[in-house]
Amino acid sequence: MKQILGAGLALVVVWCTGALASADDKMSSMGSMKMGGMKMMGGMSHTFKIKAQNGSGESGTATLTQKGSSVVVKLALIDGTGMQPAHIHKGTCAKLDPKPAYPLMTVSDGKSTTTLHDMKLSTLTAGGFAINVHKSTTDIKDYVACGSLYVPH
Repeated sequence: MKQILGAGLALVVVWCTGALASADDKMSSMGSMKMGGMKMMGGMSHTFKIKAQNGSGESGTATLTQKGSSVVVKLALIDGTGMQPAHIHKGTCAKLDPKPAYPLMTVSDGKSTTTLHDMKLSTLTAGGFAINVHKSTTDIKDYVACGSLYVPH
């Protein structure tokens, strides 16, 4: 009788250990799936150089990040001063469509963050768009910085 109970207990221990190991493996793989999902939720991001124009000396970066169904555009300009309008235009820095495609928040002392809703990062980075920054709210005709938004595929 002791042998039967001992064998039965050994089987229960083996079964429980196997079940726990299997559950642990499943949790580990679920955890890695969740981590991968969080990476995707965090979004893809691209940073572009913004170059000085017209002798302004203002340069910096534009970082575009996909966040769900929106794109967050962060501008950081070195030597940017005051309030400077910024836009995404169709075209290139050399040849911009004068009508803005997407307005951005005014750059204030070199910084700006804008959320473009219902936008895909791939739409903006496929080519054909550029970000430009104007000298000031009163001198909109003068461009001080520009950067093309293009990621080769």
